[in-house]
Amino acid sequence: MSVTADRQPLLLVVVFSIVCVLSAMALVFTKHESRKLFVELEQLTQERDDLNIEWGQLQIEQSTWATHARIEQVANDDLSLVRPQPTEIFVIEKP
Repeated sequence: MSVTADRQPLLLVVVFSIVCVLSAMALVFTKHESRKLFVELEQLTQERDDLNIEWGQLQIEQSTWATHARIEQVANDDLSLVRPQPTEIFVIEKP
């Protein structure tokens, strides 16, 4: 047998070993990236949930500030406004 024929199986083993190691490294890298992206997804999901809760609270607060009772209270207490008597109300019609 020649020297080249003896080296051919060894060369195949080395090449396949390198391919196997590279494949394993690619798998580890992919798993790591997958876990990083999953953690980021969970953080963004939590942030979305927190923002939805805050949005609901702000809607409740806005509806509270806009109630007629609240507006009348501010008009009476802060601005010293009072309701006009029926005799003080004038209806102006367009000619």
